[in-house]
Amino acid sequence: MDQVTVKVPASTSNLGSGFDTLGLAVSLYTHVEVRRVEAAGIQLTSELAESVRPQLLQLLSEAGELFFQTSKISQFGVEVRLSGNVPIARGLGYSATLRVGLLAALNELSGACLSKERLLTLATSLERHPDNASPSIFGGFTVSGLVNGEARCLHFEVPEQLKLVTLVPNFPISTEQARKLMPASYSKTDAAHGLNRAALITAAFAGKRYEALRGVFDDKIHQPYRQPLIPVLHKVIAAGEGAGALGGFLSGSGSAIICLTLEEPQSVAAAMQRTLPDSQLLLLTADNAGYTVS
Repeated sequence: MDQVTVKVPASTSNLGSGFDTLGLAVSLYTHVEVRRVEAAGIQLTSELAESVRPQLLQLLSEAGELFFQTSKISQFGVEVRLSGNVPIARGLGYSATLRVGLLAALNELSGACLSKERLLTLATSLERHPDNASPSIFGGFTVSGLVNGEARCLHFEVPEQLKLVTLVPNFPISTEQARKLMPASYSKTDAAHGLNRAALITAAFAGKRYEALRGVFDDKIHQPYRQPLIPVLHKVIAAGEGAGALGGFLSGSGSAIICLTLEEPQSVAAAMQRTLPDSQLLLLTADNAGYTVS
């Protein structure tokens, strides 16, 4: 095989208090087209802004190097073309879609036959946490973490009726910048609150009892500390909830904000965007397939 295209869903992570643990694949996609070439290394042929090209090339190169080291396959050169509709630096897992897409493509082209679980461990070592890579690989709602050095993921399908009303502000947020705002330690009260909320959210998704999500996205682990980066965060969520949403949260480290709803998504969307008019609005559903190869 000389060429493959991997379609990788974007993701939202954390979902409130499930920091670095909970994720959900969403119906936005990056297409990673990879072709074997004679020249060594990775050639990025996509039409991209010069400001992001070096960063994306480095990201892909690191993923490629790790794949060949791990699989013990002799290195070969590839040409990579990127396309899709996943916004960059908005908390929707764009970097994870690239890493997962290239790892899956090299797995196919080389015949290495690494399992999805092994690919997740590789992606996690690059991402430093599995909450975006897991949904991109397995789809649906995911709960994942490192256990004895290996990434472990449990995933659950999410019905189309649950809508993800997604508000994407016109400004990016650096994940590193957002992480620096978080404290080094938490009070016992806040830690217990976070554990409780993450457990309730997980149980609601696993049991498909989505009405039980009401009132459980009141996070104390990361959202209060990232609020200065998005001053209208609580207002946008409150507007969505007032229009009927089950609840809302900052997507990853932001800047996207998501409200989940079972009814009246258009009304929820309109209410959210009135609070932040200078933004893009997306009505999304969960992707239950994870990445696919053609």
